[in-house]
Amino acid sequence: MKTIAITIDDDVLNRIDHVAGNRSEFIRKAVHDYLAQIERLEEEQRERKVFKQNRERLRREAIALVKEQAKP
Repeated sequence: MKTIAITIDDDVLNRIDHVAGNRSEFIRKAVHDYLAQIERLEEEQRERKVFKQNRERLRREAIALVKEQAKP
């Protein structure tokens, strides 16, 4: 782990101090959670692109699967 220096608005720092027992831990967790959110959104974007590129093939496969499952 590295120690870094950041500039932060007084109002934001006061809000952090109001809700957090440990500034560093709070900021580490906030950054970690924000990065996870960004990575999750990027992954969802990649998945949407793949689904869009393969929409017709996936539709045909889904129809075939439903037909196969409907057989007595």
